[in-house]
Amino acid sequence: MMFALVLFSLLVLTGAVWLLDKYVLRPRRAEGSTEPWWVEYSKSFFPVILAVFFLRSFLVEPFKIPSGSMIPTLQVGDFILVNKFTYGIRLPIVDKKIVSLGDPQRGDVMVFHYPEDPTVDFIKRVVGVPGDVVEYRDKRLYINGQEQVRNPDGDYNYVEPGLSFIHTERMQERLGDRTHAILVNPDVPTLRIEAVAEFANRDQCQYDLEGFRCKVPAGQYFMLGDNRDNSRDSRYWGFVPDRQIVGKAFMVWMNFGDFGRIGQSIQ
Repeated sequence: MMFALVLFSLLVLTGAVWLLDKYVLRPRRAEGSTEPWWVEYSKSFFPVILAVFFLRSFLVEPFKIPSGSMIPTLQVGDFILVNKFTYGIRLPIVDKKIVSLGDPQRGDVMVFHYPEDPTVDFIKRVVGVPGDVVEYRDKRLYINGQEQVRNPDGDYNYVEPGLSFIHTERMQERLGDRTHAILVNPDVPTLRIEAVAEFANRDQCQYDLEGFRCKVPAGQYFMLGDNRDNSRDSRYWGFVPDRQIVGKAFMVWMNFGDFGRIGQSIQ
């Protein structure tokens, strides 16, 4: 959000100089005289900034994955692309939706402004849409009372920053008609109840030592990380309002540590 504000400020500044030169300075400038450097630079950068601002605000925005909360779907260091118009067209900076083109669906990998600090962007998977009852017990996910089928898919080991070796079990979990991979760590409790924060609509959730049950309010979404036991998500900080949605992640465009991930679609 801060970058968007800086980009918009540069767009306004360079655009204002371009207009000033076109209608005020150029007519007064002596024939054959050179433009001031600040006019020349502003006119050169204005179309570039305009194109970047338009693409980033309404079409596609790049993000970098900073943590392992979405392993194995997304790896630390992945640079991804996010579709900004899948769920509707929003005014930049104020993030107000002006045209609705669709709603997030269960299974979507979505970027959003972190509810506890909207200047930070998070990425998680949508597991609950408005009206859903989401329950997570014994590391199994239930939607509206129905257990979401999951099948073992071998072991998955990775190394965290600080060279901590993590052993997990990989599962293929089905949400509706869509299947994706998740990780479950048998050595970690289902829920760290002491880490649950006070959040808006907290009264729609019931927590105990075995798990939780939440009714998703209208206009909000429930998010979980695919690395279930290494993700701080809606279990701990609550629901994501529609107004804080950024877009749907759809492709890895770069990973400098693993070129083989370039071009992979995000399921």
